[in-house]
Order: sequence, then C-alpha cells, then structure tokens
Amino acid sequence: MAMKKFLAYTILIIVVGLILFFLARYYYVFGEGVKAGQLNYVVKKGYVFKTYEGKLIQSGFRATTPGAVQSYEFEFSIENKRIADTLMLNSGKEVELHYKEYLGSVPWRGYSEFIVDSIISIHDVK
Repeated sequence: MAMKKFLAYTILIIVVGLILFFLARYYYVFGEGVKAGQLNYVVKKGYVFKTYEGKLIQSGFRATTPGAVQSYEFEFSIENKRIADTLMLNSGKEVELHYKEYLGSVPWRGYSEFIVDSIISIHDVK
C-alpha cells in the first residue's frame, strides 16, 4: 500500500514538473522589444498549422570578419490575422514592429521564437 502511494506521488510530481517545464519553455515571455527596418515579406504557410511568417531587413551592415558584408535580417511569426493582413499590404515599406521573444517555438504559434504583437509605425521608403 505504501509503495503504491509513493509511486502515485512520484508520477504526479513528474507530470506537474513536465507541465511547468513546458509552460516555462514555450509560454514564458523571455524578452520584448522593437525592431525597425524594411519589410521584406509576410506569408501564410504550414502543413498542419497555418501560421504567418515574415522577414524584416534592418538597415546597417556588420561583418564578423574584416572585409565581409552581412545584412541584418529579423525573421518573425505573427499570431494576429489583422496584423498579418496589414503587413502583407505594406511589403517593401519601412516598419517598426513590437515583438515578444519566447525561449522556444510551438507549431501552432509559428516557426520563430519572435512573435510580433503590434505595429508601431509604417512609412514609405525614402
């Protein structure tokens, strides 16, 4: 009888621990911020979970080795259809996007750990 109780408590603790790990890994907002740049594209894609994915090209160049050129690219996912539709209509424009960063991605939220949750501004490219 005591062995069954011990086993039940152990299994319960393991299950609760796994749930807490999953929530902390995939639903805890690790950071948030703003990125600005030229919106390259926003697409809806996926086999099972259709998600909105986008890419922002940030101005400026930096290279890790002398003489090399590397552009900044910010790849992100979008949960909100209204935000995705607005960005789809404004490809090629300068945008400022507010995002949340998670420690991991889940298939139904998108491929990226960066989730855009609002648009701060949209301007024509000068």
